[in-house]
Amino acid sequence: MSHRLLTLASARHLGKHPWLTALSLLGIALGVAVVVSIDLASSSALRAFEQSTETVSGRATHQLVGGATGLPDSLYRELRMRPGAPLAAPVVEGSVRALRGDRRPLTVLGVDPFAEAPFRPYVRGGGSGTMDALLTEPGTVILPAATARLLGVGVGDSFEVGVGGLTRSLKVVLLLTPPDERTARAMEGLVLTDVSTAQELLGRTGRLSRIDLRLDSEAELAPLQAWLPPGVEVVRPSARGSTVDQMTRAFRTNLTALSLLALVVGMFLIYNTMTFSVVQRRGLLGRLRALGVTRGELFTVVLGEAALLGAVGTAAGLLLGIMLGRGLVGLVTQTINDLYFVVSVRRLSLEPWTLVKGLGLGLGATVVAALMPAWEAARSTPVTTMRRSTVEDVARSRAPRLALLGLGLLGLGGGLLALPTHALPPAYAGLFAVLLGTALLVPWTTERLALASAGPLGAGFGMLGRMAARGVRASLSRTAVALAALMIAVATTVGVGLMVASFRGTVVSWLESSLQADVFISPPSLIARRGYSAFVPGLVEHLRATPGVAASSTIRVVQLTVDGLPTDVLAVEFAQGPERPYRFKDGDPTAIWRELEAPGTLLVSEPFSYHRNVHRGDTVRLPTDKGPRDFRVAGVYFDYGSDTGTVLMPRATYNEYFDDREVSGLALYAAPGQDVDALVARVLERTGDRQTLNVRPNRALREGSLEVFDRTFTITHVLRLLAIGVAFIGVLSALMALQLERAREFAVLRAMGLTPGQLWGLVSLQTGLLGLLAGLFALPLGVGLAAILVYVINQRSFGWTLQLAVTPSILGQALLLALVAAALAGLYPAWRMARANPALALREE
Repeated sequence: MSHRLLTLASARHLGKHPWLTALSLLGIALGVAVVVSIDLASSSALRAFEQSTETVSGRATHQLVGGATGLPDSLYRELRMRPGAPLAAPVVEGSVRALRGDRRPLTVLGVDPFAEAPFRPYVRGGGSGTMDALLTEPGTVILPAATARLLGVGVGDSFEVGVGGLTRSLKVVLLLTPPDERTARAMEGLVLTDVSTAQELLGRTGRLSRIDLRLDSEAELAPLQAWLPPGVEVVRPSARGSTVDQMTRAFRTNLTALSLLALVVGMFLIYNTMTFSVVQRRGLLGRLRALGVTRGELFTVVLGEAALLGAVGTAAGLLLGIMLGRGLVGLVTQTINDLYFVVSVRRLSLEPWTLVKGLGLGLGATVVAALMPAWEAARSTPVTTMRRSTVEDVARSRAPRLALLGLGLLGLGGGLLALPTHALPPAYAGLFAVLLGTALLVPWTTERLALASAGPLGAGFGMLGRMAARGVRASLSRTAVALAALMIAVATTVGVGLMVASFRGTVVSWLESSLQADVFISPPSLIARRGYSAFVPGLVEHLRATPGVAASSTIRVVQLTVDGLPTDVLAVEFAQGPERPYRFKDGDPTAIWRELEAPGTLLVSEPFSYHRNVHRGDTVRLPTDKGPRDFRVAGVYFDYGSDTGTVLMPRATYNEYFDDREVSGLALYAAPGQDVDALVARVLERTGDRQTLNVRPNRALREGSLEVFDRTFTITHVLRLLAIGVAFIGVLSALMALQLERAREFAVLRAMGLTPGQLWGLVSLQTGLLGLLAGLFALPLGVGLAAILVYVINQRSFGWTLQLAVTPSILGQALLLALVAAALAGLYPAWRMARANPALALREE
C-alpha cells in the first residue's frame, strides 16, 4: 500500500482527536520548556559573568595577585622600573550598588589611562565627553552608554552609589560607545575610573586588586616569579572563569537534574498517547495487515506520528522555554548573588547549544517513548491485532515480568547510589534508575490492589464500586501508565519538599546554636551569604563601649584562593566568657579549642573537608601576605553558610600572617537585665552618620538568614510546580483516552438502564481510585527520593550533613494532591460520557 495513504490515514486519526493531540503537544512542550529555560537562565548568568570578566581582563596574558588585601601600589612602580619589565597596568576592582533605578550591583574598574592601551583599548575609545576631568577632578567616572541608560544619567550628571554602608557621589565625564553588541553587553554595569578614585571609593587606599601583564613568552615568567616578593603570585586570567564554573557546578547540575524530571513525566505522557493511538486503531491496523501492509510500514507510520508530535511539541517547547527563561534568569541571578558572587544580568542570552540540546531531548524522548507502542503495532498478527482484548491480555501477562525488571533496576540504582565516590553523575543515574524501577512495579501492583479493592468499594458503593475497581484492572495498559506519571510527579513533590524541610530544619538548629550573641552588627554587603565589607576605622571600638554591653566578639571575612577555588577565611576574635558557637563533626571540643590556641592552626568547615579531602590533623596551605604558609587543621566544624567551604582561625593567628586589621562584623552580648531592643537603639544612636550599618537583634538575624535560605529555594519550588503541571496534563490525557476508548462499553451500560448520574459516579469512582493508588505509590517513593537527595545528592553536591525529617503534613498534602489531580482530570471525561448519545456511541465506524 502506498506510504502516502498510510500517512493520510495517520493524519486523519490525529485530526479526529484534537484534544488528545493538543494535550500531548502541551506535555512535550512543557517538558522541553522546563529543561531549556533552566539551562538558558543559568548559562545566561554565567555567560554574562564570563563576558564581563573577559572585558575587564582585556588582553592580559597573566596577572599579579596578592592575599586578602591585594597588592601594595608601590609594587607597580617597582615593577615598571625593573629592567626588561613586561607591559603592565594597575587595576583596582570592586562592586558597589547603584542607589537609583533598580539598585543593581555595579562593577568599579579603576585603571591608569596611560597604561591601558595594550590591555583595554576601549578605555580610550570613542564616545561623548572628555577624559581630562578623570585625571584632574575627584569622584569622576566613565560610563559605557548601556550603563548610563540603566542609571538614567548623561555627561555632567552625578549619581550616588552605596559601598560598605557609605554613600558616595560620582560624576559622569565621558560616555563610551562599545565597538559591537557583544562588548556592549559585557560592559553593562561597568563603571570606569582612575586608580586613585577607585581606591578612595572602595576603601583600598594604597592597595591594588591586581596588576595585569602581557608576557611575550613563557621564558619571561621564571625571572619574574623569582623577583616577586612573598605573598605575590602570577596567575592566568582564564583561571577566574574556571573557578566560577567549579563554584556553581553543583548548583547548576541540581537544577538541570530537577528539570529533567519534568521531561521524564512528559515521556510517560508521550508513551500514553501513542499507546492509545495504537489501541484505538487496532481493528484498522489488523485489517491493514490482512490487506498486505508490512510490519515495517506500520512501525514507520506509528513512529512517524510520534516524530511529528515531537517536532511540533519541541518547537513550541523551545519558544516557551525562552519565555520562561526570561522569568527564571532573575531567580537564578538572585541565588548566585546570595550564595557565590556578584553578577548583574537581567537579559537572557540565547545560547545555540542549549537550543540544540532542547531539540535533541524533545525529539529523542518522543521517539524513545513511542518505540514500544510502534513495536506492539508492528509485531502482532492480523487476527490478534483485531481482537479488542489482546492488548489488555498482554499487559496483564507482562506485568510480573516488568515487576521483576523493576526490582532489578531498583537494585542497580541502589548500587550506583552506594558507590564510594564524590561524583554526581552516578548518583543521578541511580536516582533515575530508582524512579524507572518503581514505575515498572506499578502495573503488577495496580492489578493486585485493584482486585483487592473491589470488595471494599462494592460494600461502600454497590455495583458501581465493583465495576470501578474492575475497570481499573481491565484497562491496565492505560491506567498503569497514567498512575506511573502521576506517581513520579507527586513523589517528586514529596521528595523535594521533604529535602527542603530537612535542610531548613538543619539550618534552623544550626542557627540556634551558632547565633548566641544578642546583637549583630555589620556593614551592608552585596553578597547575602557573607559580608566582605568593613567598618570605618575606630567605629568598632566606639560601639564596643556602648553602655549595656557585657562582652563582644569580632569577625573579619576575606576571600583567598585555596587549591584553585575562592575560599572564605574567617578571622574571629572570640568573646571572653560565653560558649563558643561552633559544633564539630568529630573530636573533643575542649581539646580542639585548646589546640587552636597554638600558632599556625585553624578550623575548616565540613564542605571544605569533604570536597578537598582534608581532615583533622592534616595541613592546609594558604596564600598569606608573608607568602604561602601551611596551617594544621585542629578540627572540622559544621557550617551551612557556604558550599565551597570556609576556613576559620583566631584573630591573633590572622594578624600574624596578614597585614589587615579591618573588621567585617561585630557581635555584642547584652549585660544581665539589659533590654536588647534598647541596646539596638543605643548602638544606632552611637553610630550616627559615620556609616550605614545592619544592626539586628538575634531573632531578626535568624529570620533574615532563613529568608535568604527560602529565597535560594524559590526556583526549586517553581520547578516542582512545573513538573506537577506536566503530570496533571498527562493524567488528564490518559483519563480522556481511557474514557473515549470505553465509549462503546459505556453506551451498552446506558442502553441497559444506567442513568447519566450513575455513569458520572462510575467514572468519578474510578478516577478517585486512580488518584488514591497514585498517592499511595508516591509516598514511599517520595520518602526514598528525599533520602537520596539528603544523604547522597546534597552530600556529594555541597558536602553538608543533613538530618532527614519526614513531615506528616507534606505526606498528607501529596496524597491530597494526587486525589485532587485525578478528580479534576476526570471531570471532563465524566461529563462527556454522561452526555453522550448511546445510539451514536454504539454505531460502528
